[in-house]
Amino acid sequence: MVIVMAPTATDADTAAVVTRVQQIGGEAFVSHGESRTIVGLIGDAEQFEDLNIPGMSGVDHSVRVSTPFKLVAREHHPNRSTVWVGKPGRRVPIGPRTFTMIAGPCAVETHQQTLEAAEMAQRLGATMLRGGAYKPRTSPYAFQGLGRSGLEILADVSERTGLPVVTEVVRPADVEDVVEHADMLQVGTRNMANFSLLQEVGHAGKPVMLKRGMSATIEEWIMAAEYIAQRGNLEVVLCERGIRTFETATRNTLDVSAIPVAQGLSHLPIIVDPSHSGGHRQLVEPLSTAAIAAGADGLIIDVHPDPASALCDGPQALTSDDLDHLSVSVRRVREAMLRVPAEAEGGTGSDPRAEQASLGHA
Repeated sequence: MVIVMAPTATDADTAAVVTRVQQIGGEAFVSHGESRTIVGLIGDAEQFEDLNIPGMSGVDHSVRVSTPFKLVAREHHPNRSTVWVGKPGRRVPIGPRTFTMIAGPCAVETHQQTLEAAEMAQRLGATMLRGGAYKPRTSPYAFQGLGRSGLEILADVSERTGLPVVTEVVRPADVEDVVEHADMLQVGTRNMANFSLLQEVGHAGKPVMLKRGMSATIEEWIMAAEYIAQRGNLEVVLCERGIRTFETATRNTLDVSAIPVAQGLSHLPIIVDPSHSGGHRQLVEPLSTAAIAAGADGLIIDVHPDPASALCDGPQALTSDDLDHLSVSVRRVREAMLRVPAEAEGGTGSDPRAEQASLGHA
């Protein structure tokens, strides 16, 4: 069962619900969203019905959930969520009303390389910067990232460009350090089932980008998001990055169908990584347009000022010339889908609601 608190509910109202549930031996997990607080209940649903929780102060309504995931299910949250990333005054939305571009180097190598990549990202229209300070690699001999110094580079480039940063966290022990430098924590494909890490980022108090495991079903992916939500964090963005199949022509197989399926099952935003799914820069543009047409809320793309010298995933990183072509294609499909570009709060661009209205009458 899920208890949806009213927007005006106080912390005391929520605590009273938790106390009443615990008094009969049930468990209650509180998750705070942008405008709502949700309390997931575990225990005897019939006993919960007898508690008359909907009549308590601050409670909006209760929902009996039939899916194995409760807090991130679409059942009790008919309107899809928007996750805001960044510091107050320059937060960027990821959600159904806008379209968010995230771009940057796969791995942070030097300060100059990261700054140039961030400037390339802005040319593409990106309002968030991606970059890996920690790089879990298949080979133990491959570049593993700069660690803390990479985080410091990302934080400095973010300050210079105004772009909020998303970066991967690999171990629970690193979460505190990454939270200090980044605006959003990324859980990569290899860690989607690292449940201790999921729980730790759930406690962290920062938005989380959860990449789909390369061999995970959609339900397993959403259940991983439930681990994060159960620890109090509903600010989760799903990322489809391709799954492992028998096909070898691409690095992974982009599962475009996962976009509408996940949106039907969960209220969380979903973005797509065309760089890691295709593995080749010439595939990024067609995969990007396919993702937008399928309803993705954003893209996360690898760019590099000199891909030939990249220490990580150079063949899939876009060059300046590639960005010019991609930006045109993205804009055309985005407008056809009536999606407006996401901007930071206080941005100088057009009002998304006004542009949405104008697109609707085009």
